[in-house]
Amino acid sequence: MSQSPFQKFVPKKKNSVVKEEFRQEKKKYRKERNAFFEEKKKEEYLARQAKKGGMATKAADNAKRKGKLAISNEQSETDNLPTGQAGLQSKIGKEEGNLKPRGAAKTPHQKSAKAIAANDNAPTGIMPLNKFMAHCGVCSRREAVELISAGKVKVNGTVVTEPGFKIEEKAEVIYNGKKLFVTKNLVYILLNKPKDYITTTDDPQGRKTVLQLIKQATTERVYPIGRLDRNTSGVLLLTNDGDLTQKLSHPSYEIKKIYEVKLDKPLTKSHFDKIVDGLTLEDGEILIDSLAYADSKDKSIIGIELHSGRNRIVRRIFEHLGYDVKGLDRVMYANLTKKNVERSKWRYLSEKEIRLLKYMNTSKKK
Repeated sequence: MSQSPFQKFVPKKKNSVVKEEFRQEKKKYRKERNAFFEEKKKEEYLARQAKKGGMATKAADNAKRKGKLAISNEQSETDNLPTGQAGLQSKIGKEEGNLKPRGAAKTPHQKSAKAIAANDNAPTGIMPLNKFMAHCGVCSRREAVELISAGKVKVNGTVVTEPGFKIEEKAEVIYNGKKLFVTKNLVYILLNKPKDYITTTDDPQGRKTVLQLIKQATTERVYPIGRLDRNTSGVLLLTNDGDLTQKLSHPSYEIKKIYEVKLDKPLTKSHFDKIVDGLTLEDGEILIDSLAYADSKDKSIIGIELHSGRNRIVRRIFEHLGYDVKGLDRVMYANLTKKNVERSKWRYLSEKEIRLLKYMNTSKKK
């Protein structure tokens, strides 16, 4: 039986041209609709402003009328005073005439003289000296403490050795013969650090530093958050945001880090359990968040998650049990990974990533 009688019930497939026309029509409709509502909002705003302006004008006229009435009453009272008192009263009236009548309303965006004076005399920002240096992009707050304590920083021509010394943002701070200025252009860079690079801003021994890898990224002076050993690779953040650096470095925020460890031999079950239960090292007990074999067939490759920021902590955990760490790679730091970032390459953080970092683990701060 022929199926042709039923063809009218089968919807015709739209080709690409028809689909594109339909999309364009929808786009045009959305544009017109948005323009209509924008125009309506604008009209409502202008109407409110006009209403406010009319009320302010009416209030000003009433105040002016009241002011004239008061002056006329005062004048009639002055006429009845003796000559000396009348002159004094006239002088007072002239001085008060320069003041705003009590009943007058403030015009839009108008501030009192007291508020203006308070705003002019208010400092632009008071902060500790080490925080100021961090905001200037010189170094981190901790490194600034060492520089200040060593007497290498001058404030308004005087050497200051107290890192918590409070200064204004407009103060003249000299370091290394140069005046420091607060950095307004904040930069956030994620680097996939390779081996044989040290995590520092400069090295007297002339070794390669991570800043050489990102020299094309920015003209601002940035510094690394935390440290990775010379032979440790993986995720490393660099920025000139002193507040963020302080937060991510502070133990109270418990910033999570995940490492992939390659050992010289398979990790035994007993040692696995010891690490999970907690080890006591030379600088105290260390507790990790989780531990797992990264490869089920090769138990010498381990994944470890922890939030401790102690120096060389991952290497020391395994070395304490008699293992030699052949390779160490940080695969995650503060929920940031090196995905789509090749070794020795870098990328800028997105606005969403920066926002998440700034509010990360805020509830855990003690």
